[in-house]
Amino acid sequence: MPVPVQAMQEKERFRYLTIIGILFAVFGFMTWLGSVLIPFVKIICELNNFQAYLIAFCFYISYMVFALPSGALLNKLGYRNGMTLGLLLMVCGVLLFIPGASSRSYPVFLTGQFLQGCGLAILQTAANPYVVALGPQNEAARRISLMGICNGIAGIIAPIILGSLILNDTDKLKSDLSHLTGDLRSEYLTSLSHKLTIPYVSFAIVLFIMALLLYFSGLPEVSPEEEAEVGSMNMAHQPNSIFGFPHLLFGVFTLFLYVGVEVIAGDSIILYGSSQGIALSTAKFFTSFTLSCMLIGYLISILVIPRFISQEKALLVAACAGIVLSILALSTHGLFSIACIAMLGLANAPMYPSIWPLSLNGLGTFTKSGASLLIMAIGGGAFLPLLYGRLADRFSPHYAYFLVLPCYAVILLFAYRSLKISSRKG
Repeated sequence: MPVPVQAMQEKERFRYLTIIGILFAVFGFMTWLGSVLIPFVKIICELNNFQAYLIAFCFYISYMVFALPSGALLNKLGYRNGMTLGLLLMVCGVLLFIPGASSRSYPVFLTGQFLQGCGLAILQTAANPYVVALGPQNEAARRISLMGICNGIAGIIAPIILGSLILNDTDKLKSDLSHLTGDLRSEYLTSLSHKLTIPYVSFAIVLFIMALLLYFSGLPEVSPEEEAEVGSMNMAHQPNSIFGFPHLLFGVFTLFLYVGVEVIAGDSIILYGSSQGIALSTAKFFTSFTLSCMLIGYLISILVIPRFISQEKALLVAACAGIVLSILALSTHGLFSIACIAMLGLANAPMYPSIWPLSLNGLGTFTKSGASLLIMAIGGGAFLPLLYGRLADRFSPHYAYFLVLPCYAVILLFAYRSLKISSRKG
């Protein structure tokens, strides 16, 4: 029988939130490795911007491909077994980087990224609604913000660790490469590629240990009755299809755009800094600055939501801040422009924690299906950075940031609509 999650003692609730928090740290760590992989793989596989951003595309497109199967798997296996399977799938993806590094094969790297994304799709399809179910609906954004802190801290650490291992002396290496041709150039690039082996073997071991620990953790299931209670909207007529919830469908599209701009802000800033004349050995830290700003934003969200400001108003303010910072980044150059891109992390922080509960509000027994659609929306991290890369090749990495402006405008519209719905209910 499923354990009634919402009836747990506070100590038990804290224990299970801690377990999920560790999983969110895994999400952050593995996700933001891509910010270092993109410039490194661009060098070793000799790619243009568009080709390099396929690293992000293959990682995030897996969410879109695997989200609905993830929902079906969770219905069959349950949350704990499903999340364990997700971690094991990530282990397989990470291990592919070892033959990829040996052969300097870009398709193998992309396949490894795709499998890691599939594993994370299962984990996130389970973890996000689980966090929403672990307490009152109006505090869901606060709980997801707590998870975001775990995600953010790990995300800050990930590019620093991997960057220190594979991007040290990168500018000297690029200079050396400019004097090499033929077999000597190929051998040199392969020797660089081998730098990935030790880190990814270590990641695989850690993920496998975590899968074992999660399997034996005793993490309880959310009962169908509790799923039915998540964010009840007191609707006179409950739709009989997931597509009968317009706020969910709008939320899915909004999340698609949000994840795209979040990934652009984190994954593009290193190459953008390089294009602004900053050495890669310095620019490798810029993603950590973006994520540090996001971490500060999560802390602010925890303090003010819902005590001083509602989820809807927080999302509205954040969207406005995203628009202002984007305009400042586009109208300036150098370190100030780079700082504005990094500060998008601060604006982005309340968005994911707010969009999720606002979109799932009132879905009841459709919660898992709604969560699957929202996980599909993470595919925005595949398409928008790829489009950014194409615009960067066609124009410049600077003016390619025009792409984020209409995205923040849509997020602003979703926030305004959610605020109107909330005021009508109140």
